[in-house]
Formats: sequence, C-alpha cells, structure tokens
Amino acid sequence: MTADARYALRGEDEDHEEEQLWALCEEAENLFADPPEPLKRRYELLGCAVDGELPAALGFLVVKPLDKDGEALWEWYLEDARVLTTRPCARDLSRLDVTIEAVRSEQQPDYPQRVPLSVGFSLSDIDDRLLGHFRDLAEVLPVEDPEPHAVRLLGCSLHGPLRDVVEGRGERRLAYRHLDVLDAAGGLLTEAGNPHIVDWQPSPRGPGLYDLTVHMDPQPPVVADIWPLWRGGRPSVPNLWARFCPTGRALWLEPALYHRRGPDRPSGGTYHLDGRHVTDYEGFFCALGEAVNGPGGYFGRCLNGVSDALGGGFGADGPFTLVWYDHETARRCLGVQPLTLRPDSFSELLTFLREKRIEVVLA
Repeated sequence: MTADARYALRGEDEDHEEEQLWALCEEAENLFADPPEPLKRRYELLGCAVDGELPAALGFLVVKPLDKDGEALWEWYLEDARVLTTRPCARDLSRLDVTIEAVRSEQQPDYPQRVPLSVGFSLSDIDDRLLGHFRDLAEVLPVEDPEPHAVRLLGCSLHGPLRDVVEGRGERRLAYRHLDVLDAAGGLLTEAGNPHIVDWQPSPRGPGLYDLTVHMDPQPPVVADIWPLWRGGRPSVPNLWARFCPTGRALWLEPALYHRRGPDRPSGGTYHLDGRHVTDYEGFFCALGEAVNGPGGYFGRCLNGVSDALGGGFGADGPFTLVWYDHETARRCLGVQPLTLRPDSFSELLTFLREKRIEVVLA
C-alpha cells in the first residue's frame, strides 16, 4: 500500500476465483451524492370495490392478502400513493380497475402474490380504515430507472488483470469488483460499493497513473464527514457517532467492525452504556459497542450481531452486567412507529439482553 492511497479497487476476472487487487487510488471525485428520489412504481388494483370515490392522493396504503375466508394473511405497505387512472373492470362492470403510483416500502417482496382460493386483497389507509377490496394486483414497469452514478477514481496505480486490459494485453473479462475505503495505514475502513468501469485515461497526477470513470452500484450515501474521523484509526473520543442521523450511525458501525481489536475480557464484568444519544435503533448499537469496547467500539449492529459477539472474539464474554444510564431517552424513542416494520422497542431490547444472560441495571 502507498501512503497516498485512500481507495483500493479489488475484484475477480474470469480466470481467477480468488479476489485480486486491481488498483490503488489517491482520490475519488463525485463519490458522494444526494440520495436518489425513491423509485416510484405503478400498480394495477384489479376488480376494485370501494366505498365512494378514491381520493387522488392516497398517501400511505396497507394492502392485506386475504385467504378463502376473507382473513388477512399479512400486510404489505405502499408509500406516497396516488391514483393515476380508473376505468370499469372488463370482467365485472360493477367494479373498477385502478392504476396507482407509489413507493414500495423497503424489505418487502416486489408485490404480494394472490394465494390459491384467495378472495383477493383489502386496502386500508395509515389509520387502518378500510378503503375497499380488490381481486388481484399486478405491477407495471417502474416510472423511470435511476441514472447511473458516475464517479472518477483519480491517480490510480493499476495491478493485475485491470492493468492488462487498460494497457491492451489481452481481452480478459473483468467480473465481480468492489471499492474499499482505506485508513491511513492501508487497512480496510469500509466498503463503498460495486463500481463498473466505463472509461480510463492517463492521469495528470503522475506517470503510469490512470483516472478511471466508474458507475457505482449502489450509490454511496453522503458520509463524507464520517470517514475522516476514522482515517487515522479508531477514534479516542466517545459519542462521535451521536451527531449523525440513523443512516450515518449505521455506517459508523462499518469501520467499527473492521477496527475491533484486543482479546476478550472474561465473563462477569460490568460495562456502562451512555444512553443520552440512543434516540434510534442504530444509536443503541453504537452506544453498546462503546460501552463494551470503548470509543469506536463494536459489539454487533443488529440483535443477531450481538448474539454472535457474545459467542467470543468481540471484546467480552458473557454473561456480564450492563449499567444503562439515561435509559428514558430510549424508552421514549425506540420502536414507536405505527404499522410499518419497526425496530425493536426499549422493552423488547431489554428482554433480548436478559435472555442472553446480560444483567441490565437501569441507572
């Protein structure tokens, strides 16, 4: 690694199963951008029977697939929904076919399939007021696909198959690749995404260097103010993560995971969790990591991750005692979102910790 390298491009080609270093890059231009607008999709609600007239702006919708007896099987959510067109249903003129445009909530299937012998679906609003029923659901093509996010990797020293391709030695096919963010010692800080190389040219930064143009998938979120805090290694000041939104706090846990160090301390210890900034689910894991392992510490980024950490190799063996200060902040803030797939509440976190033989003292 060179001292100037901030990024490493790694990947595989068709001739190698093992990952290789393709390039060390001094800088990245346009790596960060504003998050894209949520992708709106169009859906057909076929054979609708509604009370009155559907408003043009529907907002948040709850779709419930029904079984043959009309009982709801589960829930599926659409956000920012609006009606585009309505027309008589060709199979039943007493009903309507309705085309809507909406954003599908994350971590759900594309759309729920109608189950065998089902009577269809129910449609409700955010307050769970029934708007009507419909017989079937289909997705139309998305309204528009997002444009590729172009990034320039500057001052790249090329290696392996990428150097062969750029310098015209053979036509090797470049396969899976990803971009690593490096700390000052050349260690992995976090992964920035999967770049697709679309162009290259000699770099003005020095002989033998190239500037690469890549399309990033996924687009890196705006975290330019997080990575410099880790550039020199693990922070020595606690609660630096507290300034960030939930997305930033989740991203904070990436370098925390890669910079964990030290042997496990024996079970039976006592750790102190500063709860002043635990205003969201991600903040709990940032605070727990620092409680167990100090500033920049890591002890899981989800409940399954905490279970893994308790198995050893993450700084402390269980069982142990966790003294949770200012716990009322978490009690007020965690797991209070209605309807949507919400994170665990304060009481659910306490139940989980106690099931894992962690004695929680609310201070």
